[in-house]
Amino acid sequence: MATNEYQVSGMSCGHCEASMREELSKVGLTDVRIDLQSGRVAVTSPTPIDDAAVIDAVEEAGYTAVRA
Repeated sequence: MATNEYQVSGMSCGHCEASMREELSKVGLTDVRIDLQSGRVAVTSPTPIDDAAVIDAVEEAGYTAVRA
C-alpha cells in the first residue's frame, strides 16, 4: 500500500471536497482523506501513486497542490 500526502490551496467547503474526490477518482484514487482545515489531502492506493497525475487532478478541480 502506498500513501502520499499533498498540501492543497484553496479548499474551504464541502463542495470543494466533493470536487476533489471526483477528480481524484478519475485517476483511480478512491481512498482519499481530506482535511479542509489544514488543506491536507492523503491518498492511498495498492499500487504506486503518480504524483503528477494527482497534482493534475487537483488542478483540474481548480486548486493547487504540492507533495507534503
